Amino acid sequence: MQKSDSLRQKENKLAGLFDEYYDRIARYAFTRVGNRQEAEDLASEVFARALKSLDSFEERGLPMGAWLFKIAHNLVVDFHRRRAERKTVNVEDIEIESDDSPAEAAERKLEMERVQRAMENLTEEQREIIRLRFFAGLSSAEVGTLMGKSDGAVREGQSAALKKLRIKLL
Repeated sequence: MQKSDSLRQKENKLAGLFDEYYDRIARYAFTRVGNRQEAEDLASEVFARALKSLDSFEERGLPMGAWLFKIAHNLVVDFHRRRAERKTVNVEDIEIESDDSPAEAAERKLEMERVQRAMENLTEEQREIIRLRFFAGLSSAEVGTLMGKSDGAVREGQSAALKKLRIKLL
């Protein structure tokens, strides 16, 4: 019965993580696949797989939130393998929650298009760091864990990426 209580605790924790991470994971997936429905399907699959593997999950230096993003990353890689083509994000599909006027919303949309074009000049690794840090909201340590890099290497990659973006955007 001890294992049953432990599993129940993990399921409760996963339910809390769903509330906390679903939107962030869906947003991350969207930046990678460029289709809202596919991104939501991938985000749902992350939690389905996590639930199946929950009884064998052990925190070995990887918190559950980072584990969920690792699952998301692997699902995105599988998605691209199956599709055998890269899709880009359609900026028009990105919803921005704000109370902006239509003029401000249009200006923000144009700015996002500029950022998207500028990101095309980054390496895939730099784009991934930017996606995970700023779209998914992970810490540099969490990004490092997911990418198999040190926190310092992630910070260096982020710094280099932001420098390139500043040059392109200014």
